[in-house]
Amino acid sequence: MTRFPYDQFAKDYLKELLQPLGEIETSRKVSAEIREIDVYFAPTSPSTSDKLDLGLLGKIASTPALIEPFRNAATIAEIRSCINKLFDIFAEIKRQSKVDNNRVTESELPRLWILSPTASESILEGFRTSQNLENWGVGINFLGNYLRTAIVAIHQLPCIEETLWLRILGKGKVQKQAIDELEALPQDNPLRAKAIDLLLSLKMTLEVNQNIEEEDRDLIMRLSPIYEQKLAETKQEGIQEGIQEGIQEGIQEGIQAERRKVIENLLRFRFGDLDAELRGIIEPLLALSPEEFTPLLLQLSREELLNRFL
Repeated sequence: MTRFPYDQFAKDYLKELLQPLGEIETSRKVSAEIREIDVYFAPTSPSTSDKLDLGLLGKIASTPALIEPFRNAATIAEIRSCINKLFDIFAEIKRQSKVDNNRVTESELPRLWILSPTASESILEGFRTSQNLENWGVGINFLGNYLRTAIVAIHQLPCIEETLWLRILGKGKVQKQAIDELEALPQDNPLRAKAIDLLLSLKMTLEVNQNIEEEDRDLIMRLSPIYEQKLAETKQEGIQEGIQEGIQEGIQEGIQAERRKVIENLLRFRFGDLDAELRGIIEPLLALSPEEFTPLLLQLSREELLNRFL
């Protein structure tokens, strides 16, 4: 999978699931040099996680956390880079504690969670990882205590409800199985709709790419029936609303909502999080057909888009 669409999906996915539990930042810059943490999470209170059942992901989010998801297996260099970012955060916290004259204990420091679809035995042995089966189960591989780092090998996680929200970020058969389980959840599950919407946005982003890998094609095919059902539901909702306000108007609203999602997703794919300027060009772009706005969003620079539509 192209790195950037998946990176954006993973950040959006974790943000949607974790934001009810605490404060969350995506693409947080580290001051030591221009580096970014994919997801930085701080729980609001120990009891908040009880209100949302995220299983193993919720357990990870019970304490401050840096979360670095990877589409392909994290390499030695990538793992080292993640650890460097963690140490930069430690230094930042220490500097701030001196300013505030407030001592920070070891247990208050955040832990780094590297989410990797797979992890080879040589990688795990090279970093001298160990598992705490009694408290965390299979698949959570901890580095030495003072490193405050764990490699989550998603392919090792058991296929149980508790691991579902992490296995969604897996790859191949693991991800497909997780999507099957996600689809089978009750319709009123508050997390089901959020996860499906983000997966469908990922599907639409992948479809506009020129070079689609075989694994991406498989993911698109798996998500296509869900997309068709979602589209039918959107049209039906539009029709129901249209009984009072005009059937055609209701259908058009449903179509516009889908177009807005595509535009927002393409903007995130190109430029990351949407700021006020980028949000300001969404309405003008909605006036164009998908055939017109798609090539513009893929080819024009940020400055060219702002000059043209603001």
